[in-house]
Amino acid sequence: MPTLITASQFKDPDSAYVTLIEARRGLSESEAAALDAKLVLILANHIGDPDVLKEAIALAKAGR
Repeated sequence: MPTLITASQFKDPDSAYVTLIEARRGLSESEAAALDAKLVLILANHIGDPDVLKEAIALAKAGR
């Protein structure tokens, strides 16, 4: 069974963070929430493994 990878997989984590922040720039709170929801669904589909997705949800709920 695959396990969620929690170590950064980015060559440049700061750039990835900036990309996420910039994507929300200029959006209203509701537009930013909609973008976040769409991004979550796209990435959940990319993961494609319900067990890994459940592990990610549990980590997010735990505040990690």
